[in-house]
Amino acid sequence: MGDTRRLMGPGPSNPYPEAMAALAAPALSHEDPVFLDILDEVRRRLRIVFETANELTFPVSGTGSAAMETAFVNTITPGDTVVVAVNGFFGERMCDMALRCGANLVRVDFDWGAPVDAERLLAAHPDPAIIAVVHAETSTGARSDIAAVGEGKGDALLVVDCVTSLGAIPFRTDAWGVDIAFAATQKCLSVPAGLGPFTINERARRRLVARPGSWYLDLRLLAEHIATGGGRAYHHSAPVAAIRSLHGGLGAILDEGLDAVFARHETCGAALERGLVELGLEPDAAAGSRLPQLAAVWVPDGVDDAATRARLRDDHGIQIGGGLGRLAGEVWRIGCMGHTARMGNVDALLASLEALLAR
Repeated sequence: MGDTRRLMGPGPSNPYPEAMAALAAPALSHEDPVFLDILDEVRRRLRIVFETANELTFPVSGTGSAAMETAFVNTITPGDTVVVAVNGFFGERMCDMALRCGANLVRVDFDWGAPVDAERLLAAHPDPAIIAVVHAETSTGARSDIAAVGEGKGDALLVVDCVTSLGAIPFRTDAWGVDIAFAATQKCLSVPAGLGPFTINERARRRLVARPGSWYLDLRLLAEHIATGGGRAYHHSAPVAAIRSLHGGLGAILDEGLDAVFARHETCGAALERGLVELGLEPDAAAGSRLPQLAAVWVPDGVDDAATRARLRDDHGIQIGGGLGRLAGEVWRIGCMGHTARMGNVDALLASLEALLAR
């Protein structure tokens, strides 16, 4: 992050200055009362960003995939029916994790680039234990309607991956009926990678597995570790620097105001999409479901994917992402998220791409 590159891939985005300043601050012990106060404030700030009153809202000591695994390993008893929507690479990952936990997996496939059809997802099984869906699919740039799934979930727990949405577009945990949600710090929160923001409501906590397969990600033990009021129990040595950085990044978001942050992403995302289309680049995600913070576009015929991205990085100081899974080599994923969502970055990216594609 010390060079002048604009990181406009799906992650990491350029960190907020406040997040980087926190990383550079003098070290604190994980047992220092000052750090414990910071942890409590991080949890409060995460509740605001998740739009939830859930007491158990905290950063998992691991990346977004660790937070995803936390959601599944704590709620799936072998044999439980788990319905997973798959409309991209990260729906595939949730299927893998559910199977590893011994689930009776009901996989519901949608076209990559299309949003999840809530009605078809809900009709896949009459009484599942869990329904899992990705809000903003990082591999395709498509957004799905979580509120519609929450309305019809019945007794199932609704687990949502909001890794590429939290901090860029509204994510209303409580209002949408989401029981468990998880994210990652390096995308729209613009904090270096390493933590997985996580929230779980009381309804889901009552159904936690007594002894999950993972000790490190055991939510019952973690809940004791971060307990308030009655003191804390030791679970693991918390990643102090990462949590302080998240504290700084969340502070920057809340100082700007969530509505202002959402509006900035919408403005930059609309300009980015318009400019990409003018360059002849076709979006992957269906119209009406495209994310402002992540544009996935098809690599033009005759253009070398890897070589073009390398020239963009080395000659213009801008880094974008390639395709994931079945879209590897087929699409470019261009992030306009977090601190990076600025019109100057959009203009620079479009001008650089125009110059490269004209060769």
